Amino acid sequence: MSELRTVTAGLQFPEGPIAMDDGTVLVVEIERKTLTRVHPDGTQEVVAEPGGGPNGAAIGPDGACYLCNNGGFEFLIDPDTGFNRPVSQAKDYSGGRIERVDLETGKVDVLYDRCGDNPLKGPNDIVFDRDGNMWFTDLGKVRERDMDRGTIYFAKSDGSLIKEAIHPLMTPNGIGLSPDEKTLYVAETEGGRLWSYQITGEGEVAREPFPSPNGGKFVTCDDGYRKFDSMAVEASGNVCVATLMTGGITVARPDGGTLEFVEMPEPYCTNICFGGPDLKTAYITLSGTGQLVAMDWPRPGLPLNFLNK
Repeated sequence: MSELRTVTAGLQFPEGPIAMDDGTVLVVEIERKTLTRVHPDGTQEVVAEPGGGPNGAAIGPDGACYLCNNGGFEFLIDPDTGFNRPVSQAKDYSGGRIERVDLETGKVDVLYDRCGDNPLKGPNDIVFDRDGNMWFTDLGKVRERDMDRGTIYFAKSDGSLIKEAIHPLMTPNGIGLSPDEKTLYVAETEGGRLWSYQITGEGEVAREPFPSPNGGKFVTCDDGYRKFDSMAVEASGNVCVATLMTGGITVARPDGGTLEFVEMPEPYCTNICFGGPDLKTAYITLSGTGQLVAMDWPRPGLPLNFLNK
């Protein structure tokens, strides 16, 4: 693997990178509560201020940026390591929601804040299928003495439909689609496990029987203290999962097991996306130190719907 290059630093817990065709990279800053554009020279430009806790992000069929907003975290700078990290639901928690951001004006509109009688708690990551529909995770929120059970939702980008696809899950975080869009991948944070689901219809998946705890098919889980965060998929179908604590990128084979682990210099490696003309540049958020870094990747990423031409 090539050496890391720092694109920019000083971000306030960056996540949700999107490598745009013009060479810029959009990131959310969860603590700063912004959607921010990072230019190739490292300069930063605030695009929108949605408040709460903007988390996962994706470009939709209309060219707007769609955000998973977790409603906000309390943050702590660890006195021993100096790393910044979220620790609990924010005291000023504003509720979970899916938002649409006009990238030209910065206007933010709330698309969904509930599914039926169930409010969204902590939407985390999002992916669009080729028909313009979104799948997103709701990890939930952690409080002093309790935590939510998580959910996977399916929704239309025009605000006309949201449905619960999978429930319950323990801390669902990253989400992605296989190249043929027949398989949905979900990363479980606390267990450090990657699960897959066969997509059988609009917002419908097949379920594995017990002892699967969530109906998913087990893909990979490695030794050591590792938690799984967000992800990107390679054109080959390999699943690249940002890995916390033992910081790095876990590259999982779609048929099961880990192909390789790419070590990162800090424990809060939270997300990865692919950019560049051949999609062989990996952009990675190192959130504990507030960095967006880049490296040459040995295999191309999967082109994203509505983004990569």
